[in-house]
Amino acid sequence: ALGASGATHGGSSPLPRTKIIMNLPLQPVKGARDFYPEDKLKQDYMFSVIRNTVKQYGYEEYDAPILESLDLYLAKSGEEIVKEQTYTFIDRGGRKVAIRPEMTPTVSRMVAARRQQLNYPLRWFSIPNLWRYERPQRGRLREHWQVNVDIFGVDSLQAELELIMVSNAIFSAFKATSSMFLIKLNHRSLMDLIFHDYLELDTEQAQKMAKLIDRMNKMVHSKFLDQVDSILTPLQKETGISEKIIGLLTIKNINDLPEAIIKSLPVVQLKQLMDSCRHHGIDNVAFDISLMRGFDYYSGLVFEVFDTHEDNNRSMMGGGRYDGLVSLFGVEPIATVGFGLGDATLANFLDIHGLMPTLSTQTSVYVAIINEEVTSQAIAAANKLRDQGINVAIDFSAKKLGDQLKTAQKKQINLVMIVGQNEVSTNQYTLKNLATSNESKLSLEQIAKLASSQSI
Repeated sequence: ALGASGATHGGSSPLPRTKIIMNLPLQPVKGARDFYPEDKLKQDYMFSVIRNTVKQYGYEEYDAPILESLDLYLAKSGEEIVKEQTYTFIDRGGRKVAIRPEMTPTVSRMVAARRQQLNYPLRWFSIPNLWRYERPQRGRLREHWQVNVDIFGVDSLQAELELIMVSNAIFSAFKATSSMFLIKLNHRSLMDLIFHDYLELDTEQAQKMAKLIDRMNKMVHSKFLDQVDSILTPLQKETGISEKIIGLLTIKNINDLPEAIIKSLPVVQLKQLMDSCRHHGIDNVAFDISLMRGFDYYSGLVFEVFDTHEDNNRSMMGGGRYDGLVSLFGVEPIATVGFGLGDATLANFLDIHGLMPTLSTQTSVYVAIINEEVTSQAIAAANKLRDQGINVAIDFSAKKLGDQLKTAQKKQINLVMIVGQNEVSTNQYTLKNLATSNESKLSLEQIAKLASSQSI
């Protein structure tokens, strides 16, 4: 218990203070962020908008451990993700584990574990903390949070359409207009058809070409051309395969695809999906043949949302169909479509388009105590306000009233309830509004009502 001296050791004297000087780091580890209250306000705002939006479409939130078996990612995530970007270690039980770099294998594991008990279609979402060992840059950090939205058990294009509608709704909920972002579409089966049937690449060449095209927009064009040639045999280069590839990658309109490809099922599905999007008011959709999505588990339509701002012209989120991932756990496959949206890329988008609102503390009333003799009564008054749903902070500093008012102003709390001997004896409290400089004598009920109306 607190003694008169403020000591916490049963009334004994405070422990002597020893000055220890250590060169401890003041910054978080590379690629991670500290979230001070003002930063957390922004993150909470973004997640709140997203949660409200996806719940409108019937999605339910789930979560899972941040540690997973390494085997989960070795199966399908992709060689680069596992070997170069995953934090892995052997735990004390000798198990190879990883800090999750993505959520899709985890949610697939969860669905597989209750494959027969779940009621389909499943609409699930999560906002997990993820770690990926890569070079930190704008919008890409080693530690980040990612919104994951997945629908299980729908094998028609209605699943892709719904998730594109959800993606569009999320950005619209942040007051973004359709000119601010572009939804790009492609089909992994179309690319398989192009690689194997149209270009006649073998399986290894096709895999290398897919990975290369996925990185194409991050490379100098001449280097990209050199790497295309390095994948091909001399005979393939002589027969013009390089030129065919470059020609295909310049196509912007799906109707300009070669005759041997345009009537294929993947192209038909792409056209149907784009038509459906436009029918439902989403006109900022476009075909992009270079869109690959780096994960090996994608099996059908894929999509990404790009920021159109010239200073942030980059992919912000993406997803697609991955029907085969659940079956890796030894159960029957389930048709699945999902997407992920990172918190850092979303924050950059909102900032650069001026869509991040001015956010302030959720504390409504700041209690300034004039003299220490009424501290107990000030606490009791604050508790009565809290009982009515008002967030209240008390200043225990014993500073002058003017200094306490300055503290409240710095914390952006406009309503200050001043508690002194007179207020305690009359049950009428001085309430000062720092935004208007108005000052009134009010009861606790009146203060609660006023604070409640201002916090709405």
